[in-house]
Amino acid sequence: MTPYELIHFLKAHLIEQGMSQALATYINVIVVLLALAGFLFVLDWLIKKSIIRLFTLFADSTTSTFDDFLIESNFPRYVSHFIPLLITFFFIQELFLDFPRIVPHLLTAIGIYAIILGALVCRSVLRSVGNFLFTKEQFKDKPLDSYIQVLMMFVWIIAFLFTVYRVTGYSVTSLATFGAASALLLLVFKDTILGLIASIQITINDIVRIGDWITFTKYGADGTVIQINLSSVRVQNFDNTYTTIPTYSLISDSFQNWRGMQDSAGRRIKKAIYIKQNSVKFLTPEQIESFKKIELISAYVNSQQQKVDAYNQEKDVDKSLALNGRNQTNLGVFRKYVDSYLNGHSAVLKSEFLMVRYLAPTPKGIPVEIYCFSADKQWANYEYIQAEILDHIIAAVSYFDLEIYEYPSSQDFSADS
Repeated sequence: MTPYELIHFLKAHLIEQGMSQALATYINVIVVLLALAGFLFVLDWLIKKSIIRLFTLFADSTTSTFDDFLIESNFPRYVSHFIPLLITFFFIQELFLDFPRIVPHLLTAIGIYAIILGALVCRSVLRSVGNFLFTKEQFKDKPLDSYIQVLMMFVWIIAFLFTVYRVTGYSVTSLATFGAASALLLLVFKDTILGLIASIQITINDIVRIGDWITFTKYGADGTVIQINLSSVRVQNFDNTYTTIPTYSLISDSFQNWRGMQDSAGRRIKKAIYIKQNSVKFLTPEQIESFKKIELISAYVNSQQQKVDAYNQEKDVDKSLALNGRNQTNLGVFRKYVDSYLNGHSAVLKSEFLMVRYLAPTPKGIPVEIYCFSADKQWANYEYIQAEILDHIIAAVSYFDLEIYEYPSSQDFSADS
């Protein structure tokens, strides 16, 4: 029995039983169509299970993870749909032989489905390639998502053009069609094109990598970059919230990237305490003797005082007034103490720049700033080291007859009254 006779067997039988040809034709089409749909559904399920099983066995027998990513992205599932599609394509013309006007429309629908299925297969492959490359050390911090999305965009554009050709019959290569499509694409994909340009510049100039800590005040972002794609950059903030930043903003706006600190030997500590100006005084002989007991600056105070005394004797300075000649001050000795303390601190990096300096006086007093680098860059440890240094310096101020400025509180006013 030929395929035609098999498909139209019911029709011929119904006509033999006295049914009209038109009604027999409709009943035959409906019955055969339902039978074909059921057959294709079962066939598609069996093929899908078989292909997925074969892929899984193959993936388990190989050391590469690429085939595992293919399974995760449904590549075997999409491929399995092509076989039922081909069977439908070959049988549809025979099934609707009595309805020649419907056949072209059905073939067009099958063609469109095949185009979409092909695009889904390409998307699955591209996603698998991206996920596979992310497992490689040299690609972990690269914005691969942007390039995968660009390729995927071209796949969908080609699928759209072929769909238009399938429906209308217009050539996808004609100049008019290309010009109209270009204008439409520029309008629709403006942000995507800007994102593509930004992604290329970010990669070439190495502006941002996945894993970088960035601070972008404009968008409230302060955390680690976890994803870079065509349209946005996703940042996981330190409070475990997420901030999405337009990709183009990374080259059009200003932000802070902490990678330089993370790659350097240490992390900077830059803090200042404010000393009340009226607490700064020349040292008396009693104070000098007292400061010589402080181990960190004992040698400094002693040698500095010898230089001061030698100068004053040489110039025959009248020391009945402390202002005359050279003198040591409690603030100067305190600054030397802080410098010695930092140089002796085990957590302060000695190979990096270290300095204790005065900033310009302010209404709040004289800022004494410490500028050094912590050897430990981990945030929690860094904050601990910084706090430990400030704790010691603040507690040491009173030993030098100095006072730290702070705004008066309600208790201060109560005490005055």
